[in-house]
Amino acid sequence: MDDATLSAYDRDAKAFATDWESQPPPSDLHAVVTKFFIPGPTADIGCGSGRDAAWLNASGYPTKGFDASEGLLAEARRRHPRIDFATAVLPDLDGIPEESFANVLCETVIMHLDPEAVTPAVEKLLAILVAGGILYLSWRVTEGADRRDEHGRLYAAFDPQRVLGALKAAQVLLDEQVGSVSSGKLIRRIVARKKSTEN
Repeated sequence: MDDATLSAYDRDAKAFATDWESQPPPSDLHAVVTKFFIPGPTADIGCGSGRDAAWLNASGYPTKGFDASEGLLAEARRRHPRIDFATAVLPDLDGIPEESFANVLCETVIMHLDPEAVTPAVEKLLAILVAGGILYLSWRVTEGADRRDEHGRLYAAFDPQRVLGALKAAQVLLDEQVGSVSSGKLIRRIVARKKSTEN
């Protein structure tokens, strides 16, 4: 995780969490998840305020939220006390066993990584899925060069092949570039099913 981005989230965790929780419900994300996710334990990687983890859990996907920011995790635990939250940092996700989740949600997180970390991050997201498990992955699209916002958060302008190349062990079920209903920002969204080792 980019250090300046993590510092920004820790420093202003309450303000970020309040902003996210007040945005319109991400009905587009909900529709995609409902269509593709399968029954079973679910991980929200980069869970932020915990809003999506709470929705997933309430929708029948027993969910654990993970984030690199201790400040955001504190906000998530305060706002959604019934959900289990823990620390995990991309790309390594130390402490999360491989093949332990039926579904993984990673919503607009990987653009905060150094471009060199994108491929290993996606590979790790697949690794923590069981065979046949579903990965929902999205990121904010940044054209041209990497940039930072007024908070110092990194928005990396990486080649999407860094993601697609890491999905060789998966079947891509959805790949689209759309405006997010919740944030209004342009995002790339991919849903992929992890192949079994026999495939």
